[in-house]
Amino acid sequence: MSTSEIEEIKSNLIEWIKQLSDPDMLNLLESLRLSTTEGDWWEELTEVQKQQINEGLEDAENGRVISSEEFWRCLKSG
Repeated sequence: MSTSEIEEIKSNLIEWIKQLSDPDMLNLLESLRLSTTEGDWWEELTEVQKQQINEGLEDAENGRVISSEEFWRCLKSG
C-alpha cells in the first residue's frame, strides 16, 4: 500500500469519525485505540458489546444465520 493510499484511508476515517454520534461505536473505536497487543481485548469491551458478541455466536451455533446475499438484499429493500 502506498503512502498516498494510507493517507487517503486515514483522511476518510477521520471524516467518518467526525460524523459519528453513536456512543457504542465511539466506545468501540476508543477501545481499539487504547488496546495493545498485550492483555485481553475482551476485558476492554462493554457488557453490552460482550452480550451482543455472545448472542451472535449462539445464533451461528444454532443455525440462525442468513447468507450475505440475503443480508444485503434485505438491507437494500429497507
